[in-house]
Amino acid sequence: MAGGEAAAPEDAQAAADAGAAEGEAGGGGSGYDNKCVFCRIGRREEPGTALLPCQHEDLVCFRDIRPGAPHHYLVVPVEHVGNCKTLKREHIPLVKKMMEVGKTILQRNNFTDLNDIRMGFHWPPFCSISHLHLHVLAPASQLGFLSRLIYRINSYWFITAEQLIERLQTENAAS
Repeated sequence: MAGGEAAAPEDAQAAADAGAAEGEAGGGGSGYDNKCVFCRIGRREEPGTALLPCQHEDLVCFRDIRPGAPHHYLVVPVEHVGNCKTLKREHIPLVKKMMEVGKTILQRNNFTDLNDIRMGFHWPPFCSISHLHLHVLAPASQLGFLSRLIYRINSYWFITAEQLIERLQTENAAS
C-alpha cells in the first residue's frame, strides 16, 4: 500500500495482520507484538528509525519513510493498539494526545501554520500496518498528486483525526 509506513519485512506484516485477526481487533493494547514493526520502533529496537523528541512516554514520533509532504511524521503508541477501526470511546483521549504530539512536532520543526496541515489515519482494510498510527502532513497545500489521493479527506481509505473522534463519540452515544 502506498501510504508511507515504516519499512517492515513482509513476513512481519503478515504476522501482525494475523495477530490482529486473532484477537487484537478489540482495539485494546495487548502490550507488545515483536513481529509488529511499530511495536519494535516504540521499544527502540529498530536502530534505523530515528525517534523525534516526544513529550509523552507512551507515544513515539518519527519521520515517514515515504513522505507525502515536506513534513510527514507518524505518531505511534508504544503499546500495541489495533487500527483506528477497532477503537472505542475510551480511546478518544489517546487520539487527542496523538494530535497534540503531531502539532508539537510540526512547531518544533519550524512549521507554524496549523491551518495548513492534515492529520489522520488510513481506514481498514487500507492500512499496511495494523498498529495505530497518526499521519501528520504539512503543508497540506503542497501534497503532490498521489499524496492528495492517498490522504484524501472523505475517502474510503483515509479518515481525519477529527472525523475519527466524531465517529467514536457518535457511535458510542448510539449504543
